[in-house]
Amino acid sequence: MVVAIIGMAAGAVVLSVPDPRPSVAEDAERFAARLSRAREEAVLSNRPVAVETTPAGYAFMVFDGAAWSPLTDGPFGPETWTAGTTVAPAAGSVRIVFDPTGVAEPASMTLTRERNSRTITVDGAGEVTLNG
Repeated sequence: MVVAIIGMAAGAVVLSVPDPRPSVAEDAERFAARLSRAREEAVLSNRPVAVETTPAGYAFMVFDGAAWSPLTDGPFGPETWTAGTTVAPAAGSVRIVFDPTGVAEPASMTLTRERNSRTITVDGAGEVTLNG
């Protein structure tokens, strides 16, 4: 009887332990914030800033007038998606470029994990919104 009670208590503890990974909403919020910061960087530095996303993660680049180079200062280091996260559109990569005025080509991405999803949208004015 004691073993059964200990087993039930252990089972309750295991089932109540939260997933240590950040939620897809937290990942989407962090990505949207970093996109907004990339837009600000383009305006403040007066040079184009790009965000390249892949099914594995995303990275930032800056155009120096001759070539694109990685942008790794401050919040712009490369980032990988949390394990189990899928990105739509899944085919290839999505590249969002903010010009020095903050304008960008419209783009949309959806992050999904375990039936939860969030959509990040960049409109033509470069404004970043999070839906879902």
